[in-house]
Amino acid sequence: MLLLSHFRACARNNMWCNDRLLRACAQLSREELHARRVSFFPSIILTLNHILTVDWYYRDALENAGRGLRVFDVELPFPEIDALASAQRESDRALVSFCDALNEAELGRSVATDRGDEGVFEEALSAVLAHLFLHQTHHRGQAHAMLAGTRVAPPQLDEFFLRYDEPRRREEVARLGI
Repeated sequence: MLLLSHFRACARNNMWCNDRLLRACAQLSREELHARRVSFFPSIILTLNHILTVDWYYRDALENAGRGLRVFDVELPFPEIDALASAQRESDRALVSFCDALNEAELGRSVATDRGDEGVFEEALSAVLAHLFLHQTHHRGQAHAMLAGTRVAPPQLDEFFLRYDEPRRREEVARLGI
């Protein structure tokens, strides 16, 4: 039950962090969001879109929904921050609901991940979830670093799991319903 509780907390942390980061990025102009920067993806908006499309990819696999790699057909599905933030919130809510509905036995269930020319790989559901949360954290960190090079201060993203941090996030967590 401990791992299941951890995944449920990670899904909520994921939503909270995405909300904080996207709210900060919404203060940037379109030009600032699309400006060329140094990172894995060359702009804040491309990085944020990548976070979302990879969420779609792994949620699709977890839910056996059948889209597979087609989730990546459009590299920049949301060039505008408001539409991107709305789509990310929707995806995050779906991930929270997915994790809340899981039971312990399902954590070992096999999940097919389509890797294109390399084939379809079977992974444990728990491994896919762990990877999805790690992927999110990794790329949010890149967006956070790029944001630090703008006029908008990057938000604190590591105040979620400890009771000590609860007062700092209480209002936002309540607003998000998590």
